Amino acid sequence: MSNRLRKAIFPVAGLGTRLLPATKAIAKEMLTIVDRPLIQYAVDEAREAGIEQMIFVTGRGKSSLVDYFDVAFELETTMRDAGKSLDALEPARTNYGEVVAVRQQEPLGLGHAVWCARHIVGDEPFAVLLPDDLMTGTPGALKQMVDAWAKVGGNLLCTEEVPADKTRSYGIIAPGGVDGDLTEVLGLVEKPEPEVAPSRLSVIGRYILQPEVMGVLDAGTRGAGDEIQLTDAMAKLIGKQPFNALKVAAVRHDCGDKLGFVLANLALALERPDMAPRVREYLAKL
Repeated sequence: MSNRLRKAIFPVAGLGTRLLPATKAIAKEMLTIVDRPLIQYAVDEAREAGIEQMIFVTGRGKSSLVDYFDVAFELETTMRDAGKSLDALEPARTNYGEVVAVRQQEPLGLGHAVWCARHIVGDEPFAVLLPDDLMTGTPGALKQMVDAWAKVGGNLLCTEEVPADKTRSYGIIAPGGVDGDLTEVLGLVEKPEPEVAPSRLSVIGRYILQPEVMGVLDAGTRGAGDEIQLTDAMAKLIGKQPFNALKVAAVRHDCGDKLGFVLANLALALERPDMAPRVREYLAKL
């Protein structure tokens, strides 16, 4: 097994129906949190963790995601000719390494989306980042995971504890031994009812996986929601490869629905020195 993590998959083919009507014509990952699109936060997190190749698993109408990470030659030239500063573009002008896009032809679940990138991943370990889960912290969530993975190897999941009545919305870990923030994973159950959930440790949108999971996904087995579930594929590798989960020191914002999206904008604005005083003043008036 390779001990170096170079590639990350971003499953971004979803239609974003929970954010309609905004997402009728705009990719949900291009909606802005404060002043930059949601996808940039995930890609910046991956870059900080040493990822060199960003693999976008896209769908129809998602070309803007790839365009965003390209050089905007016409825009930059026009701004220079007009004597305008490019400072506002700077966060989006960083060298993001290699950006690759592959299409998910049918919406068959997260496991299927990951499987669509199998030829690009090849025989290397890879990360998966779900941009809907905006993670804020220093260092970033994936960097914390990479540091832990360097010690334990195998497969590593990001986890947080959820209320009992929320287990039906997540993949849930059957826990083994605990070593600080690391928990051994003995099993995984996709979206169990609270009364049968093995714990309240949920799998959230960051993974480091070994390439053998692609072979399991090859079978195309359907699970919860009649979709090809990544959780089910990972569960079949438990006992064959090291499997651990890490509680990261980060704040998670679920930007996949309207309330989470609004709260993420508010939380990140309050972290910005150029915005926080005015935002606090406005909130005090409310």
